[in-house]
Amino acid sequence: MANDQVILLDYWPSMFGMRTKMALAEKGVKYEYKETDPWVKTPLLIEMNPIHKKIPVLIHNGKPICESLIQLEYIDEVWSDASPILPSDPYQKSRARFWAEFIDKKFYDPSWKVWATMGEEHAAVKKELLEHFKTLETELGDKPYYGGEVFGYLDIALMGYYSWFKAMEKFGEFSIETEFPKLTTWTKRCLERESVVKALADSDRIIEYVYVLRKQFGAA
Repeated sequence: MANDQVILLDYWPSMFGMRTKMALAEKGVKYEYKETDPWVKTPLLIEMNPIHKKIPVLIHNGKPICESLIQLEYIDEVWSDASPILPSDPYQKSRARFWAEFIDKKFYDPSWKVWATMGEEHAAVKKELLEHFKTLETELGDKPYYGGEVFGYLDIALMGYYSWFKAMEKFGEFSIETEFPKLTTWTKRCLERESVVKALADSDRIIEYVYVLRKQFGAA
């Protein structure tokens, strides 16, 4: 698909956009990156995602694909000749989708509230976040990747959050390496992939960004 036009509307700290960048890199898809601040609803963002007006938006030959997990599946189906992302087995595919949904519906909220809250609420959020980390580590088990021997969909779904891990640790006052060694080994294995490293934002820059957000949330 040499004549394809691929554009990604994204914002540098977005864990969801990092997922999409990983998937595009895994497939070797070239694309135009357009930095799009989600707080500023640009005409292009409104045109391409009129319902939610959120990033990331993948635009393929003028057609928008919204929501990062949907984008991963789209990328996998359209550029199917290299590096499969989703498992081919229907059962394994359903499990991967289940756990990706768990990440976004259960893990996401405490992952940001741990740096945006204080007092009793912060303590409760931290407890919830650690429980979810443990659940995700248990699901990984002793496998090299979540799908088994091959880096894929669920690995991308969770590694999108990796740049935020350091901020979670700092403001949550815990250590992922100490408390979740298997998860740590998995992250190090994922970081050996060029597609992952190039997609990730700098963790220290994320922390600087979090300080700005904390002021907005009144948690500074």
